[in-house]
Amino acid sequence: MPKMKTKSSAKKRFRLTGTGKVRGNVAFKRHCLSAKSSKMKRQARGTFVVAEVDTANVKRFYLPYGA
Repeated sequence: MPKMKTKSSAKKRFRLTGTGKVRGNVAFKRHCLSAKSSKMKRQARGTFVVAEVDTANVKRFYLPYGA
């Protein structure tokens, strides 16, 4: 069976932690920031761990080799 390709879009959006969890960027922080609260902008500053339900799909279909 041939190798699976890693989705190029997923390479740019997700990365795996040392324990195998998936980290991603927080949404809604690119524009119209004046309408958002300081608390929301502060909490969206870093990255977040993707939910356990979605982690399996991301690792299976988008990052098969943990790129």
